Amino acid sequence: MNSASIPARRAYRYFDLVMVAFVAVLMISNVASSKLLTLGPFTFDGGTILFPLSYIFGDVLTEVYGYQRSRRVIWAGFAATALMAGVFALVGFLPPASDWPHQEAYQAILGMTPRIVLGSLVAYFAGEFANSWVLARMKILTKGRWLWTRTIGSTLVGQGIDTLLFVLIAFYGTMPTGALVAVITSNYVFKVGLEALVTPVTYQVVNGLKRAEQEDYYDYGTDFSPFRVKAS
Repeated sequence: MNSASIPARRAYRYFDLVMVAFVAVLMISNVASSKLLTLGPFTFDGGTILFPLSYIFGDVLTEVYGYQRSRRVIWAGFAATALMAGVFALVGFLPPASDWPHQEAYQAILGMTPRIVLGSLVAYFAGEFANSWVLARMKILTKGRWLWTRTIGSTLVGQGIDTLLFVLIAFYGTMPTGALVAVITSNYVFKVGLEALVTPVTYQVVNGLKRAEQEDYYDYGTDFSPFRVKAS
């Protein structure tokens, strides 16, 4: 069913599950990002292993349910991540119990610096909305054909913005330029490569959800402002 506007109180069978999976992947990735690791020729933060799945979920949300619902999920992820960072910071700031010897370990893993928190939130906000916007616009241009061009094309843009902003905001000035470029390149290549690799799975999930939900949303006349949370 092609849609021009969001029906009032439309119930979906799986939307909430996709939303929960999206937010969970986002939050877990942020915690895992506290470790930098090397895998073959790639150097990246630990969150990179899981974070690309958030873009896959974002593609599924926009492709099946439309940009407006995807926008609400992106904001939900933003709020959840900000809350998580705030709680971690508050717990780290509070004095530990006298017989608890792990304060330094806690701070090293969960005591995220303001730069990393800022970089994560700014990069996520810009990257996810760019990804969703590109996919929604390409769906109209391609008349719903060639899903792979939308999933990969939107990822090329969204992950590029996300990776560049996060690494520069979080790490610029803390490591040599060569290492900075290596991290940016490794993150970007790995994320885009994973998206391309799982394209057949994305096809199966998207097509299955479209059949189950009886929905195939086209964003004709959509207000693409990222700041309009309420559906029109």
